[in-house]
Amino acid sequence: MSALIIGLTGGIASGKTAATHAFEARGIFVSDADLAARAAVEPGSEGLAEVVAVFGRDALAADGRLDRAAMRRRVFEDPAARHQLEAIIHPRVRAMLQQACEDADSPYAVAAIPLLAEGGRAAYPWLHRVLVIDVPHDVQMARLLARDGIDAHLAQKMVAAQATQQARLAIADDVVVNDSTLDALDAAIGALDLRYRAMTPL
Repeated sequence: MSALIIGLTGGIASGKTAATHAFEARGIFVSDADLAARAAVEPGSEGLAEVVAVFGRDALAADGRLDRAAMRRRVFEDPAARHQLEAIIHPRVRAMLQQACEDADSPYAVAAIPLLAEGGRAAYPWLHRVLVIDVPHDVQMARLLARDGIDAHLAQKMVAAQATQQARLAIADDVVVNDSTLDALDAAIGALDLRYRAMTPL
């Protein structure tokens, strides 16, 4: 059972996935909020049943799964609907992340939560520390353009839709600036891994 749980977050194209892989390569358990969000509305789940109760059968695709594309369009155009959907999914995601991390058998556990700053740290009282993967804006834009093959206008909108860099840094206990190579990021995670292990009771 992990006595130390680290929340990992960062803006789009900051290198969160590479950072989680670096932790996993060192034998550390990582629970991913995006995967938990999918599990929360799997067919047969209470979460999906509640989505259907609130939004109707139109929320489902032909195969009985959540129609993610349709729901994305719906909540993008309707803030009230977005809040309703988040109220169904987010508490379940938080509970799943907490349980998975507490049950982990690695020296400590990492909860990868892309929207941690948007939801507020207070929503995750079980996190002991927050690690922010930070990236300068120009590097972030270049990576996003290269990764997604989009234009600069859309990339700017995607960045602007997230919490600001300042908001993320305000909740951080630890910061890794990922403005160089994957090897440099791996080395930074390696140093943090040693620190986190040292914080964990034997």
